[in-house]
Amino acid sequence: MKLNKYIAHAGVCSRRDAGELVKKGKVTVNGEVKLEPWYEVKETDRVEYNEKVVRLEEKKIYILLNKPKNTITSLKDERGRKTVYDIVKNHVEERIYPVGRLDRQTLGLLVLTNDGDLAQKLAHPSHEIQKYYEVTLDKSVSKAHLEQIKVGLQLEDGLAPVDGAHYIKNDPMQVGIKIHIGRNRIVRRIFEHLGYKVKRLDRTLYAGLTKKDLPRGHFRHLTKQEVIMLKHFI
Repeated sequence: MKLNKYIAHAGVCSRRDAGELVKKGKVTVNGEVKLEPWYEVKETDRVEYNEKVVRLEEKKIYILLNKPKNTITSLKDERGRKTVYDIVKNHVEERIYPVGRLDRQTLGLLVLTNDGDLAQKLAHPSHEIQKYYEVTLDKSVSKAHLEQIKVGLQLEDGLAPVDGAHYIKNDPMQVGIKIHIGRNRIVRRIFEHLGYKVKRLDRTLYAGLTKKDLPRGHFRHLTKQEVIMLKHFI
């Protein structure tokens, strides 16, 4: 970040005034006067104004993304595949991170933020954040298997408790499933355990947030009320 922008973002003054402060020799970087407003401030730099350290307090960003298919839940991909960060990077200056993961083929809601405390709490299993998925299978799910899912299946890594499961619009090839556990590929593994192949998996609810008015591949900033709700959620 350029020096004048850094000073402005720290709340000292406007960016234009910050540029004047720098040109007048009022700002030091690592103990030396810097006269160039365009100087790129590094993470290790110590910036001072009036002999006081200027610290950049990063604005907290909270984004809800409706993740499309064939998108990696990551900031970058070594194989050059599309990531969720590619969708938001030209609209957000701050460096944000996805909370938890959705595998490449899974659609639906994902929160991205630079609020590390909230992200850690949302992702931690002990807080039992509720999620709802709409699952399309390769064949009809029997009523017996649906009941087994509701009771909780014993998978290779332990019991998979479910908060609810039902047919969507009375179609046995589509199941809605509500869970609070966050183990890797858990929804897919529940159905694979019973011999079904998941053709489509869509997370339509996450921690009280829904996809209402949020088209696939789009994102929006959470409202102040939604952020408060999330923080009280946990």
